[in-house]
Amino acid sequence: MKISVIGCGYLGAVHAASMVELGHEVVGIDVDQPKVEALQQATPPFYEPGFEALLGRALASGRLRFSTDVRDAAGSIVHFLCVGTPQKRGEYAADMRYVEAAVESLVQVLAPGDLVVGKSTVPVGTAARLAELVTGKVPGAMLAWNPEFLREGYAVADTLHPDRLVYGLPADPEGETARALLDEVYAPIVSAGTPQVITDYATAEMVKTAANSFLATKISFINAMAELCEATGADVKQLADAIGHDDRIGRKFLNAGLGFGGGCLPKDIRAFMARAGELGADQALTFLREVDNINMRRRIRMVELAREVCDGSLLGKRVAVLGAAFKPESDDIRDSPALNVAAQLQLQGAVVLVTDPAALDNSRREWPHLDFAETPEEAADRADAVLLLTEWPQYLELDPVAFGRVVRKKRVLDGRNALSRTTWEGAGWTYRALGRRGT
Repeated sequence: MKISVIGCGYLGAVHAASMVELGHEVVGIDVDQPKVEALQQATPPFYEPGFEALLGRALASGRLRFSTDVRDAAGSIVHFLCVGTPQKRGEYAADMRYVEAAVESLVQVLAPGDLVVGKSTVPVGTAARLAELVTGKVPGAMLAWNPEFLREGYAVADTLHPDRLVYGLPADPEGETARALLDEVYAPIVSAGTPQVITDYATAEMVKTAANSFLATKISFINAMAELCEATGADVKQLADAIGHDDRIGRKFLNAGLGFGGGCLPKDIRAFMARAGELGADQALTFLREVDNINMRRRIRMVELAREVCDGSLLGKRVAVLGAAFKPESDDIRDSPALNVAAQLQLQGAVVLVTDPAALDNSRREWPHLDFAETPEEAADRADAVLLLTEWPQYLELDPVAFGRVVRKKRVLDGRNALSRTTWEGAGWTYRALGRRGT
């Protein structure tokens, strides 16, 4: 099939290359000229494992190209909307300008029978409104909502081998036609027996925000337990292990620590709350405000813990921060807990050096007042404390004996409860972590 992808950021670029992998002919459209040029030259504008090879194969096949001209989308049968919906400045609500602008441009090239497929995370009610615009401007065109569930670091696998496909469809007969087109797009995935949820616009829109809200709640729950553990002397890791054996709860997303960040969970739960308020159902989601508050308190507590470890004062203390990205296997620093903590440490007088395997360029650009190092050893040179704030595999594999020769004081703060306490203490380090007893 001929497919267009409108918006070639993280979601759109991965989706475009993946659609070629599934056998389609794809054009990616974006207004950012440097981004389009980089993609056309097989140079990913972001770090994502496996994406560079996927992009190279797609371009080499001759079935993928990128453009800044929406007119190049003409002739495609299916058009995926993959533009961003960031949080509005000074508000909780999602900024829908980019989605609306994309649709306004796209309707100029649509033909009857074309299918517009929304993948962006949007407030419930958006699809119905955009469907009226699409069908009003181009009778016979259709709109469906097909939310994405990509995890940064696993985006390629999540696109090509998703755990479910959700279709939000218009009423029949258009709905039946739209489903047939989507099944054709995803034919290899459908034939593999991937579960499908066929539903209405509103439900499809809510799936992503509901899923992210649940995950955020689970993370903040265990971090609330970490606060209680610190007050009682209990151990949050053992607590998580114990309750995680209950298959109704599960162990995933029960790792207490610095909390969540990035471009999805924080802004999605806030937009969910804002939309509930607009609909007069704000009481249903008031708990998400505390979820958000617990998450932000973890950052404050990490700074407090660093001060405690550094003998009650951060002034003049050298602190190494391992990690800048909001999660490993990503260069995404949006709402990064690690960088937020690093900045707070610096404000309180610490001499801070931040390192990261993938996110240094982004960090230098967005946080120019911080200082950065290329390697963990450089960051930890004569350090009074080492903070693990992003659990990159290479940091978990550090040899604490050799690493101990670099620092001034063997004091490690495990912001992700990811290191082996026994191993580090055995090498002579003082180990501290959120929600766990000191020695």
